[in-house]
Amino acid sequence: PEIQGAIMEHLPQYLRNAPPVYPRSAREQGSEGTVRLEGEVLASGHCGAVNVLTSSGHAVLDDAAVRAVRVWVFRPARRWDQPVAFWVEIPITFRLVER
Repeated sequence: PEIQGAIMEHLPQYLRNAPPVYPRSAREQGSEGTVRLEGEVLASGHCGAVNVLTSSGHAVLDDAAVRAVRVWVFRPARRWDQPVAFWVEIPITFRLVER
């Protein structure tokens, strides 16, 4: 319900986006970790700027996460039923699974 004088807001939502590619060199070295990114979800739903908030400890994994998120598409945030840009935090975990 709409409240007089209130700003009706909806946060961005993830759509179905491809996960980052696990770099071969990181797999071969057994590198794992979680990188926390902040991404600007533009009013178009596309990703604008992407920054690393916390590194996974491996630059190759951080770079793979940033590359993946840059092509992701979101349902944009909305204010007063208009799409607006909004920053979100995105954690990405790289974990090797034994077969």
